[in-house]
Amino acid sequence: MEELGRAYARLCAAPQEAVLRRLREPGRARLDLAAQSLSLETCGALARLLPGAAPFAEVLLGDCGLSEEGVKLLLNGLCSNTTVKSLDLKGNNLRTVGAEALGKLLRENQSIRSLILEWNSLGVWEEGFSFFCQGLATNNFLQRLDLRNNQINHQGAGELAMALKRNASLQELDLRWNNIGLLGGRALLNCLHSNKTLKKLELAGNNVPSDILKAVEQALDHNQDRQTILNETHSRTHVLSKEVLSLKNEKAKQFLDLMDTIDKQREEITRSSRMSTARVSQLQEALDDQHSIMNSLKAKLQMTEAALALAEQKVHNLGELVSAMKQEQTSVAERHLKELQQQKQEGADREGKLFRELSAASEKNLLLRNQVDELEKKCKVQQDQLFYVKQDLTNTTAELKLRAVQAEERLEVEKKKFKQSLEDMESLRLKEVDRMTQHVEASERSLQERIQRLEAIRIALEEELSQVRAAALTERGQAEEELIKLRNQARLEEQQRLEQLQEKLRLMSELRDEAQNCYLRQKEVVGEVQAKANQLSLHADGLRRQIEELQQDLNIKEQEKVTEVNKVKVELQEQIGHLQAERTAQEGLREKIAALERQLKALSSNHRETLLDKEGEISMLLERLRMKEAEISRMREEEAQRASFLQNAIMAYVQGSPLGPVSPRK
Repeated sequence: MEELGRAYARLCAAPQEAVLRRLREPGRARLDLAAQSLSLETCGALARLLPGAAPFAEVLLGDCGLSEEGVKLLLNGLCSNTTVKSLDLKGNNLRTVGAEALGKLLRENQSIRSLILEWNSLGVWEEGFSFFCQGLATNNFLQRLDLRNNQINHQGAGELAMALKRNASLQELDLRWNNIGLLGGRALLNCLHSNKTLKKLELAGNNVPSDILKAVEQALDHNQDRQTILNETHSRTHVLSKEVLSLKNEKAKQFLDLMDTIDKQREEITRSSRMSTARVSQLQEALDDQHSIMNSLKAKLQMTEAALALAEQKVHNLGELVSAMKQEQTSVAERHLKELQQQKQEGADREGKLFRELSAASEKNLLLRNQVDELEKKCKVQQDQLFYVKQDLTNTTAELKLRAVQAEERLEVEKKKFKQSLEDMESLRLKEVDRMTQHVEASERSLQERIQRLEAIRIALEEELSQVRAAALTERGQAEEELIKLRNQARLEEQQRLEQLQEKLRLMSELRDEAQNCYLRQKEVVGEVQAKANQLSLHADGLRRQIEELQQDLNIKEQEKVTEVNKVKVELQEQIGHLQAERTAQEGLREKIAALERQLKALSSNHRETLLDKEGEISMLLERLRMKEAEISRMREEEAQRASFLQNAIMAYVQGSPLGPVSPRK
């Protein structure tokens, strides 16, 4: 480490004290330069030191404020490094040049296993990020990649998905707190069908739907199961190969021992044969000596008959001894041959046993391969099922959108009808007011008699209207809750359609203002009618309250319920016109009141049916809203956790920065 410090001081004209101190620290396997403002000269010196045999397995360069040239020099120096396993470059605001240098590093370096690029905004620079993805596609050594808070959109996610299809080493990928969205989530999900090595993929805080997140988790679980099965298979095959090698070694050792014993036995046989031949040669020499003696002593045959008999006896004994030695030699050779054959038989038995064990191991390996194939088939079947479920989901969403469009069209049609009815009502009202002013004096007496009868009818109508009002109030509360939940859902799920929704809300508010203006005009008309006909004040007050209640229902519901209330309002106004026109004719007034009652009953029955239908639709919407609320609460928790993490990181950075809280980085 001292040599690295000296080399840095030699290469750098103005060495930084903090960097020099970190390089001179003894016994450190990591180079921690986090939160140090590295100059371009320091980056160049480190770029010259890193390609050599630098004893660092981990390099921390987070929050160093590196320039484009400094990042390029450092990453080019790491391209040929073989010792660094982990590289941390978070919070350095890398741009196009940095992304291209990272792509080159991933293509050429073969030692880095972990790369941390948090808080760098790489997704903003699309061209540089595409170079980075190309380098990732060709890399086969990186195992962990951290890309949190890099503003990666759906296009960057598509580039990353194309890279993951070719990459065969990455196991963990962190993409939290980006802008991937629905399209990016689908692209990453599709790449998991061909990528079998990725085990962990973090997508929180990216506005990715929950169904895609669940599908990604299932694909990752399949990858993990497949990897565990492959690891088990590799371990088993490794163990079996070790056992086979040990058996082969043992067999070779036994064979060598057998050959050694055979060689030893052959040496013993040759040694014994040499001894026997030496003895035979000695005996042959003795016999030759005896024959020479016998030939030399033929003359003394009579005198040496006894000696000759003794010599013959000795020769006979020696011959017997030679025959005994020959028999012993043959028996020893036969015994050695039998032992050799027995050892050969035992070796053949052991070899057959080893072959049987090897065949059993190969059969087990084939069974394991078949199991792996079956699991892959099951995985494909589950992926097909998931695709069908997604297709059904898209069909249902399309149907719901179509229903919503139809409901909006119906609402527009009903609004037009309501405006037309209001105009007709206004014209009729003006005509009836003119008639009423002409016939007020003549019909005062008849009206006084009719007021008592109409009072009872008004009470009955007020009771019915109070029931309608209670139902409308309940529907109003439900509609308000539904509107609030739908607005929250629209804000969270469809931010892209926010402007359209605001335009729709503005149109609705204009319609509401028009309805309020209409209500004010009707209120003024009622006041004029009250001034002209004081006898009808009680009846006019009741009708005004009915109009106010119906107008409030019109302003809040803003859906098909408005048409029903407006129909009731139109019928009531028609009733007023008929009452004013038929003050002199009691029989016609009774008939019109009966027709009005029948119409009110029909309207109430229709209203009940529509309420039942709307209650069913509201229950379905409430179920969807509960699901969305759960998702919203989960996203809020994630946002709160993200905010707490961000606050803690900023506080830690501000406290750990050498400049303190004076110049905090954005």
